[in-house]
Amino acid sequence: MSSKRALVTGGAGFLGSHLCDSLLGEGWSVVVVDNLLTGRRANFEHLRNESRFEFVEFDICEPFDVGKVEYVFHFASPASPVDYSIHGIPTLKVGSLGTFHALDVAHKYGAKYFVSSTSECYGDPLEHPQKETYWGHVNPIGPRSVYDEAKRFTEAVTMAYRRYHNVDTRIVRIFNTYGPRMQLNDGRVVPNFMKQALRGEDLTVYGDGNQTRSFCYVSDEIDGFMRLAKSDEHLPVNIGNPNEFTILECAQHVLKVVGSKSQIRYEPLPQDDPKQRRPDITKARQLLGWEPKIDLETGLRMSLDYFKKAVAEEVTTK
Repeated sequence: MSSKRALVTGGAGFLGSHLCDSLLGEGWSVVVVDNLLTGRRANFEHLRNESRFEFVEFDICEPFDVGKVEYVFHFASPASPVDYSIHGIPTLKVGSLGTFHALDVAHKYGAKYFVSSTSECYGDPLEHPQKETYWGHVNPIGPRSVYDEAKRFTEAVTMAYRRYHNVDTRIVRIFNTYGPRMQLNDGRVVPNFMKQALRGEDLTVYGDGNQTRSFCYVSDEIDGFMRLAKSDEHLPVNIGNPNEFTILECAQHVLKVVGSKSQIRYEPLPQDDPKQRRPDITKARQLLGWEPKIDLETGLRMSLDYFKKAVAEEVTTK
């Protein structure tokens, strides 16, 4: 990638902000557009004096234009169950209207386009592990549908702009990612467990804890994004860690890393919560030469200082 200008929608979020760092590191100028519904200015505070970084606070569910860009990265969307359960309609709007508007910018300037989709497109899968060719097992009217169907529609719109307008598109399906800059209260497994363990509280496990997830450390995930962004692949690509853990195993790893004596507390499993989640990354390996390098325990240790600081800051602000 050369020294050009990239647009990142949702760049104040967890993954979007790490993507901005990577783009800047490769010589890009970056403009972030984010309405801060779930994103945070703190995620790019370290870029305050970076002349190649620009932030525009705006809701991309309205048409927008930031001037000529060579690449559009569309990462705007609530992504955690807590956030999209509260902001269900904005989630549907940004997956539909926001996607149209981001694609319109790419179309206008002849820019490449990269969209963050999700493993939730597979729903509660009947195929395991999940290949990109699997069409999914999704409840279109359940409580999770505001996110699942928004992302499935996002993929459909992206492919339509590819077919009808010849926009140079890429689609990444993201599996469970964790690391610094995650919000403590976003309801996802790792920040929930880290927060509870650091506070000495019981770790909340939903269901019997035998449902599985595959956790990818953020630097591995971003490396996959950058490789896909530079490729010529237009169909979806799974980027995630194929090492599968039960939720109970994840809890035990967190307790070990934190050095906590917290106990496990069981709660009912939420409706439509997937029982299994594991990516088949054969395509990413063959096409991009990518696979994750950081195992779960190492990634948790690399995240620990961030979560310690976040918990301490939460205490001081109360």
